[in-house]
Amino acid sequence: MPVVETSRSLQRITDRERAYVLEVLDSQFRSSAGSNWTKRLEQKFAEVFHSRFAISFINGTATIHAALAAAGVGPGNEVIVPPLTMASTSFAVLHAGAVPVFADIDPHTWTIDPKSIQERITPRTGAIIPVAIYGLAPDMGAIMEIASKHNLFVLEDDAQCFLGYCRGQIVGSIGHAASFSFQSSKHMTSGEGGMVTTNDENLATRIRRFNSLGYAAVGGSPGAGKITKDTIQDPNYERHVSVGWNYRMPELCAAVALGQMERLHELVEIRKAVAALYANAVHGCNWLVPQAVPEGYAHSYWTYVVKLENAGEFGWRDFRKRYIELGGDGIYGAWQLTYLEPAFRDKSFPRGFSSHFWQRYEAGLCPIAESLQPWLLQFKTNYWDLAVAERKAEALARTIAYFGG
Repeated sequence: MPVVETSRSLQRITDRERAYVLEVLDSQFRSSAGSNWTKRLEQKFAEVFHSRFAISFINGTATIHAALAAAGVGPGNEVIVPPLTMASTSFAVLHAGAVPVFADIDPHTWTIDPKSIQERITPRTGAIIPVAIYGLAPDMGAIMEIASKHNLFVLEDDAQCFLGYCRGQIVGSIGHAASFSFQSSKHMTSGEGGMVTTNDENLATRIRRFNSLGYAAVGGSPGAGKITKDTIQDPNYERHVSVGWNYRMPELCAAVALGQMERLHELVEIRKAVAALYANAVHGCNWLVPQAVPEGYAHSYWTYVVKLENAGEFGWRDFRKRYIELGGDGIYGAWQLTYLEPAFRDKSFPRGFSSHFWQRYEAGLCPIAESLQPWLLQFKTNYWDLAVAERKAEALARTIAYFGG
């Protein structure tokens, strides 16, 4: 794992990204320029994340949809997902025509619990999507063992975890494939965008075709989305060997993302430094409990999160209000559990092709997640100046002291 000295401050977007974007614009989008920036980005991403293949996408939801479809997961299948994460994970399952089935979370790490996964498996289960929540990977070793036993596809959702590690393996290289997001709040960004990594060449080719309108000429290798003029101008050319979507990343986004990739270690390290400031402020407070990081794991801290365990004279909103009054930024609450969002709540989906089996989304499906979600305090780590972050950590310490911590 590389060791990077943390700068006191840095810019989110630098002259490097600006220069790359100008090079794309200077090319006038000539087709001869091809997908050069996309190819360079994919090569760099595959190298950093120890994967043979990296395929770029327009966003980090299309990535999940494409990977599931390429793995043959669709109507008649169930996909096991955690409830504590962005609903996009489950929406992508529905986009693929499958049904999300929610497994509960570990009460200490807040990641999907392998024991609960095992309990949810049925003959209709086709895949598992473990989410590296807040920047921490779940127990991938146990999950891969379960998947091997039941012949299930494992797609890591690593939208919140860049350069995290799980027992010596970089997160994004453990499952059969992994999905990353470049949305604006993530460790690296191109405004929007995403990436899928895999070591399976056939799967990579199917993913590439799914995101490129099913074109025959594309393949899994970095930059293999380019179709030559000799091919495209042939009147007998049969272009589409399968049905696909247009999920390709634009060259402008690829240029920005490449600049971010080349700075990824410093972008991650400053978030970890901010998290360390919060951790120092929380240390010794027995009613603010941080996310547990198991031995052998490296957390990348997309956000720093604690659980408020005080059930006395003040509550979640009281703590947030006082923190803001003392100089802190707003604290984010955890997402509503996906199956309790209005789009899912009290609805039923057919599980498999038989109308005798239905998945109903209602309270009680994941008791641990339901008891935890209302009490999570999510603190921003995307401060690019540690002096600002220090002031926020000081405000947190004063807030804890105010409430008797």
